[in-house]
Amino acid sequence: MAKAEKKSFSNGSNSKGLSLSGPRQVAATNSVFKFNTQLGQHILKNPLVAQGIVDKANIRPSDTVLEVGPGTGNLTMRILQKARKVIASEMDPRMAAELTKRVQGKPEQKKLDIILGDFIKQDLPYFDICISNTPYQISSPLVFKLLNQPKPPRVAILMFQREFALRLLARPGDSLYCRLSVNVQMWANVTHIMKVGRNNFRPPPQVESSVVRIEVKNPRPNIDFNEWDGLLRICFVRKNRTISAGFKNKSVIEILEKNYKTYLATIAAENNQMFVEEPDNNMTDLIKEKVSLVLEQTGFSDKRAGKLDQVDFLKLLYAFHKVGIHFA
Repeated sequence: MAKAEKKSFSNGSNSKGLSLSGPRQVAATNSVFKFNTQLGQHILKNPLVAQGIVDKANIRPSDTVLEVGPGTGNLTMRILQKARKVIASEMDPRMAAELTKRVQGKPEQKKLDIILGDFIKQDLPYFDICISNTPYQISSPLVFKLLNQPKPPRVAILMFQREFALRLLARPGDSLYCRLSVNVQMWANVTHIMKVGRNNFRPPPQVESSVVRIEVKNPRPNIDFNEWDGLLRICFVRKNRTISAGFKNKSVIEILEKNYKTYLATIAAENNQMFVEEPDNNMTDLIKEKVSLVLEQTGFSDKRAGKLDQVDFLKLLYAFHKVGIHFA
């Protein structure tokens, strides 16, 4: 993936199980193929961090583990020691080939399935746990892909660039609090596990990293994700501006008007009635009136998204639904 932040873990051993460190370790790695630092391929030289990631997953002998971006398989081999099966999703064919060689002829070979290609576009089989050293450009899509799985993983142990990890953890009023924060915290519990400094990698990346644990809430909140996210998109366009400012945008009003017409047509069809559209000017004015009424009644008109919590946004969403305003 272009400009992805993918960092390959190293457990400090060569293919024959001999301990390597320092320059000898780098030479052994580079003898396989040259890592492309422009694509963010970095080796984690601290084996304690690699082992810590696996340990924090609390893998059971019956578990199937999905690993995103396994690289040459140094972390994968640690997972294989504990899991029943590992599904490794890898974008780089060279790394997939090296991972295949690494398990060839070993008992681990039967426990490993490699999926080659773009993880975000793949239909995933069932898995209990996800472990990922996440490429930066798919950080957000990866999180939401996991959250939206029909049967989400029991736990996900994910390494991200430090700032992205902090956004997942941010609370109302924090400078990094954003739509991502509210969305993820609505659907999952997120905790910080460890910081991973850039000097733990060879060559060092330009950013610091953090490892987080994500556990999807069970049962899930009884709201439609697209409705919830649609509201948040409007509110967080300018998180430090008032909520009412976001709803004054012409394109936002047009979307709400279109959705309202769909809502009225659905209600009419359910009652075996014919839906007759009002003139556009009348409908636009009606939407603006409904929006103003909801914001006034909830008291959020002059509030800022960066200060509101999940309960506040739920109140706002339900108030809009009461007057027929929908966001998806």
